[in-house]
Amino acid sequence: MTRQLTFGLATLLLAGPLAAQDFHWTGTVAAGKRLEIRGVNGDITASLATGNQIEVSARKTAHRSDPASVDIQVVPSAEGVTICAVYPTGRHARHNNTCEAGHSDQDTENNDVVVDFTVKVPAGVLLTATTVNGDVEATGLKSDADLTTVNGGIRASTSGFVEATTVNGSIEADMGRADWTGSAEFTTVNGSVTLTLPTTFSAEVRAETVNGDLESDFPLTVTGKFGPRNLHGTIGNGGRKLNLTTVNGSIRLRKA
Repeated sequence: MTRQLTFGLATLLLAGPLAAQDFHWTGTVAAGKRLEIRGVNGDITASLATGNQIEVSARKTAHRSDPASVDIQVVPSAEGVTICAVYPTGRHARHNNTCEAGHSDQDTENNDVVVDFTVKVPAGVLLTATTVNGDVEATGLKSDADLTTVNGGIRASTSGFVEATTVNGSIEADMGRADWTGSAEFTTVNGSVTLTLPTTFSAEVRAETVNGDLESDFPLTVTGKFGPRNLHGTIGNGGRKLNLTTVNGSIRLRKA
């Protein structure tokens, strides 16, 4: 038996006896608005949608906790839509676990439910994807993306530009556009950072590693420190900032 619930921007389909473990959502936001996916334990995998419909699926699995204890919430806002895996608030929590745009602080209190998100992102819709324990992969996109995890790697390719942060994992990003304003950050601790950029790329670059190498396919004019593990220089005409940081890993800038 299939039940259909319609609310706000979306239709949620709940099918069969395992409805608590599977989530499917479709909806739309205008180009330039943001789709935000917020998980805690689990991977986020995003790819390009074929039309203007956002599609989000989530699979909940666990070894001992009840998958139904984790709620998937959809929160529309003026900025777009936020979809979160919301864990039950623990007895010792300092605040209630909620789903809010731009907010992802949750205490799982030994709940071992894993929520893996699969996302289809229309062209022009900005993507923010955040998890704690899991990989983030966003490939073939036609929009900008902001990707964050703690224990996991990040892999991205888009015709727009990307920012990415992790702690335990490597970052690989292929950007079709490099005309951002201000600064872009790519940061990890235990892992390498590899960026592929357009041949016309220009920026002021700061790159630092402790245990790794620095490599650049782009000619770089040194304007500050320069060494095998630390550099401050300009590529092309400068004009924007690119900050690359790791501790245990190499940093590589590649031409597309």
